Amino acid sequence: MKTKRQSGNLLIRGGRIIDPSQGIDAVGDLFISEGKIAWLSVQRAGSLPENHKVIEARGMVVCSGFIDLHCHLRQPGFEEKETIATGTRAAAKGGFTTVCCMPNTNPPIDKAEVVGYVKSVAGKEGAVQVLPVGCITEGRDGGKLADFGELSASGTVAFSDDGSPVMDSAIMRSALEHSQKSGFPIIDHCEDIALSQDGVMNEGSAATKLRLKGMPAAAEESMVARDIRLARIVGGRLHIAHVSTAGSVELIRSAKEEGISITAEVTPHHLTLTEEAVVGYNTNAKVNPPLRTAEDVEALISGLKDGVIDAIATDHAPHTAQDKNCDFNTAAFGISGFETALGNLMMLVHQGKLDLVTLISKLTCEPASILRRTDLGTLKSGSVADVVIFDPNKEWVVNPEEFVSKGKNTPLAGYVLKGKVMATLFGGVVVYRDKVFLN
Repeated sequence: MKTKRQSGNLLIRGGRIIDPSQGIDAVGDLFISEGKIAWLSVQRAGSLPENHKVIEARGMVVCSGFIDLHCHLRQPGFEEKETIATGTRAAAKGGFTTVCCMPNTNPPIDKAEVVGYVKSVAGKEGAVQVLPVGCITEGRDGGKLADFGELSASGTVAFSDDGSPVMDSAIMRSALEHSQKSGFPIIDHCEDIALSQDGVMNEGSAATKLRLKGMPAAAEESMVARDIRLARIVGGRLHIAHVSTAGSVELIRSAKEEGISITAEVTPHHLTLTEEAVVGYNTNAKVNPPLRTAEDVEALISGLKDGVIDAIATDHAPHTAQDKNCDFNTAAFGISGFETALGNLMMLVHQGKLDLVTLISKLTCEPASILRRTDLGTLKSGSVADVVIFDPNKEWVVNPEEFVSKGKNTPLAGYVLKGKVMATLFGGVVVYRDKVFLN
């Protein structure tokens, strides 16, 4: 990343400070000095220098900047959909200060030079920190294992062929063997394409009524089960991307109880929307894995609450209007998710389905733990001042035309959401502020 501009001295005053990494949930002040957390008044207030700026945060929540384990910045190769510059600005607007970008670019992130390119562009143009995820296989074609040593040495933080499943079990086993030695997580997009091929939404009564080919839950669950069996044999750090079914939750639960090293993520849209969002052939609700049933949604929420699912990740997947404004069968999969993530997730809090501290934990210290980054996801004294300030009760209407992202593709257009990011600080510098805040 680029060298951060020094922020000077800044006092965030009177907010509800929530830091699950330290077990803190109390009203207090947060003082930032030269880009780092100096002190929290809920622990022990320190001295204030004469020259410091103040942000009034009464009625706001103050927490560590969100960490997204799974997003698509599209660059290199698909800059008409998104760029690192626009994507990271959208991330900042959503409260994210660290994002892990998936390797389904062109060329894919399977060589050190591509990692270097992503890091270079992010360093010059990125609004927040970008951590590249390297390919599991060369070209993401599933045939030959990528050079994990070269990729990790160049700065990747995990490995995935996301957008494509690793269908070859021997390849997946080899990837987990490398993970066992290196400690880097293997992030798998679990989908048996023999079962899901040509599917465009969840298999079930809604697909039947719409006369659309369905993608069965078994397509995901069979691959989750396979990966768990391989991890049982060889070890390694297995991470399941965008879990979407109740069956997957139970498989992961059992694996954790057995002591297998497995973590998992879920997206905001899989926590709040069902297959019914597709009714009317809404291509903005076409996503892979597909939106599932109400029963699946409830199982995912329960999995978050009891720790089976470790993190919330956006799977931000921006597309052009042409990608979506077409026949449902040919429309691209994906939802532009950075800018609606918090408001969407806060629905669960306001409905009493998830408590706010757990939500913040799943967006901060728990994804940091998966990355083994003790410097992220915390407001501990001395840590980098990546901070988000949000109003948990602010209502706003989703207008995709106001998105910073190039991708306007969201099924939430017109929704009234309650909960809005007011400001995001990266290294103590304000990289996003709401137009009605900090004026």
